[in-house]
Amino acid sequence: MEARFLADVRRNPHNACILDRWDTLQLPDGWLVAGCLFQTVWNQLSGRPPTADIHDYDLFYFDPHDLSDAGERAVQQRVDALLADQGITLEVCNQARVHLWYPSHFGEPYPRLHSSRDGIDRFLIPATCVGVAPGRLYAPYGLEGLYAGELTMNPRIPHAALYARKAASYQARWPWLRVAPAAMP
Repeated sequence: MEARFLADVRRNPHNACILDRWDTLQLPDGWLVAGCLFQTVWNQLSGRPPTADIHDYDLFYFDPHDLSDAGERAVQQRVDALLADQGITLEVCNQARVHLWYPSHFGEPYPRLHSSRDGIDRFLIPATCVGVAPGRLYAPYGLEGLYAGELTMNPRIPHAALYARKAASYQARWPWLRVAPAAMP
């Protein structure tokens, strides 16, 4: 299933370009993550173009030495310049500083992370916890739920209201997805 997933991800030409230019991005502990990956798969399973309804392309990195907003913005600007010809929205996020802004942005607590993979582990829906980089795949909960379209709340980040909104947003675009009710811890 890993080989299938990696092939499916690359059918989105923007994902392929990002991965082909990976070395120029110079992101410490860098990963291409989230929607641009699993939504590419869901689009293909739905018979839609791989890029349909993908709002942005998320890149995680981990730099504990610069927790500043200005530092993250500088990395964002550099990545934007390197991929400007793609005409896509890129979201670059230093996972070392998420705990600083998440509570005020989402109204929920968030732990200090120790790597980019910690951030991937904490996406609201386990089936969407995926990241790739050249020669690497990280899917801590496997890929079966992603391909089956099973949306459940991640017990590592039990924010029921956020989960419900995210799952409803996905199901509006891919009606065949199955959404489980939020299970409170």
